[in-house]
Amino acid sequence: MTTPPTPPPDEVFDWLDVEAEKRANAGLVRQLRPRPARVDELDLAGNDYLGLARDKRVAGAAAAAALRWGAGSTGSRLVTGSTELHTELELELARFCGAQAALVFSSGFTANLGAVTALSGSEAAIVTDKYIHASLIEGCRLSRADVAAVAHSSPSAIKHALATRRKPRALVVTDSVFSVEGDLAPLGELAEICRAHGAAMVVDDAHGFGVLGEGGRGAVHAAGLSGAPDVVTTLTLSKALGAQGGAVVGPRRVIKHLVDTARSFIFDTALAPASAAAALAALHALKEEPGLAEKVLENAGNLAMSLKAAGLKVSLPDAAVISLRAPSAQTAAAWAAACAEQGIRVGCFRPPSVPDGISRLRLTARADLTESDVDRAVKVITATAPRGATA
Repeated sequence: MTTPPTPPPDEVFDWLDVEAEKRANAGLVRQLRPRPARVDELDLAGNDYLGLARDKRVAGAAAAAALRWGAGSTGSRLVTGSTELHTELELELARFCGAQAALVFSSGFTANLGAVTALSGSEAAIVTDKYIHASLIEGCRLSRADVAAVAHSSPSAIKHALATRRKPRALVVTDSVFSVEGDLAPLGELAEICRAHGAAMVVDDAHGFGVLGEGGRGAVHAAGLSGAPDVVTTLTLSKALGAQGGAVVGPRRVIKHLVDTARSFIFDTALAPASAAAALAALHALKEEPGLAEKVLENAGNLAMSLKAAGLKVSLPDAAVISLRAPSAQTAAAWAAACAEQGIRVGCFRPPSVPDGISRLRLTARADLTESDVDRAVKVITATAPRGATA
């Protein structure tokens, strides 16, 4: 076998230029777009569903915690990173969600990594919906389990995969609300299938928590599965709670197992105290104003129906996420840019971020949107729509 030539130091990354050209030709170049502290844009791209990120109660709690505890957590949770704030947040999250216990991670991504890897392993089979979030996919890749990714929103496909698995233990992994199209997983039906086949279930409720269920307790609570001994829920603190971080809630023995074995918990620097305090304050605000969750759903429905009436290819939301299909990756990027020029910030999702390969604009409703905000957004999005975007 011929040994390949040894490139000089200035050529070892030349392959990156080739890959960059491929992405450019496919319309898949991504850019960082820093935003100022205060903007006049109408934000329909962020995930601040309840409008709490700038709430004085939330931001004030973060500032006070930073002054008291310092800018950072100083270490991992098992060394110096656990504060009284972390413990209080975990107790409040568990109580709010109707679970036995909770564990706070530095992000929703690390929470998903920790939950999937620690609850599976080489003696387990994992069955997932093929549209799950990238963080869950990475957890599956690291799990050492047999992994089957089945058709989207197909309980029968999950049932078949569980029935034909070769490993003794099984774990079904799904989003509650899928982050691209905004549709809701059939959690109740999936739970019945899991129980018929001796499987546990991990549900990423990032887009359901704070929006669905009684007072925003989430999709798992709405499905009647809160407190179930065989269901584990992962959350993000950076969406409805307007802060940062992630959490796993579920049976107490599951949480204890994560503390002992989840590498993304054990070896990661803990969530900053300011973020923990902000999430705690936002949770208190949600308890005080449970109608915030209902307002998100109302605004999402109004926005989607208005866009549909304008002739656009729009998903009807089960939560706060609304999807607008675009003819191509290039036109999706141009459409989003045109909206931004007119003061409307929208998300632009292109492969590989979209599992179905269809580029789209993704809009997110908020509780604090007004009727005039919705009207303005519909007018701009419709006026800038490229050819082929209408139904």
